Amino acid sequence: MLLDLSALSRAIQSLDAALRIVNDQDWFNAQRAEVQQTLLAGVVQNFEFVYELCMKMIRRRLELDATSPTEIDFSSFRDLIRTAAEKGLVTNVEAWFRYRQLRNITSHTYDSVKARMVCEQAGAILADARVVLSALEVRNERATF
Repeated sequence: MLLDLSALSRAIQSLDAALRIVNDQDWFNAQRAEVQQTLLAGVVQNFEFVYELCMKMIRRRLELDATSPTEIDFSSFRDLIRTAAEKGLVTNVEAWFRYRQLRNITSHTYDSVKARMVCEQAGAILADARVVLSALEVRNERATF
């Protein structure tokens, strides 16, 4: 079965665009504080989208490939990520553990310090999300043959 990866692809593109804007330091620093905060919030939101969609697609792929999908349903987060690594969907298990911690921070509280912390890590998830997307695309291609 094919996974619809279009939402994940769009989320990755959106995070990439948001990071390019925020990382243009000359332009970013010339903006009013309110604009800077809004842009940082946009990066945080895009980080959340990418993280959630990666996890959703990883889970779906593992369920489709599993002998028994319920074994995936009852897996802990750590086991899910380790299984994803074993199946070649992720390459850096520890990074995904860190992304989950960051996601938990963004979902429970929001302030500018935490927003900047997430923004600093967002480039890393962007690279890892591209790895996930690429691996899922390969699986989709294999499923069509």
